[in-house]
Amino acid sequence: MTYSRVVVSLPTADRRTSFEFYREVFSVEAVGKPADDGVPEPLQFDLNDGMRLMFIPRRGFGWVTGDHKVAGRGHSECLLSFSGDVDEVIAGARAAGAEIVFEPGDHGWGYVGAFADPDSHLWMVTANPVPHGDGGAS
Repeated sequence: MTYSRVVVSLPTADRRTSFEFYREVFSVEAVGKPADDGVPEPLQFDLNDGMRLMFIPRRGFGWVTGDHKVAGRGHSECLLSFSGDVDEVIAGARAAGAEIVFEPGDHGWGYVGAFADPDSHLWMVTANPVPHGDGGAS
């Protein structure tokens, strides 16, 4: 089976903050018609042809997850990763107000850096191409 698109949905405390942060860090525009506040509803970004991010206000996210508990702010259940210019992305994330989880550097299996967005969602950036050609898998 082939899937045409993966949508990663993340809870957000503030749509405007997420809107501005992701536009700045990833240099992408939101998808969809702006709502009264100027931010598209739902707030979504196409990162590439197969990957879309969608941000759901926390109260709506809880409605979707039902009785399934989700990680609170500062607790992570997921690490989102992508390859790119590590130094450039981390510098852009820092300028946009991200918490830098670890500075860019060679960590034995590749050149990587990581940051947390305003809602504490973790992002890891690996050098493109990934050194060792296998992402560190053995």
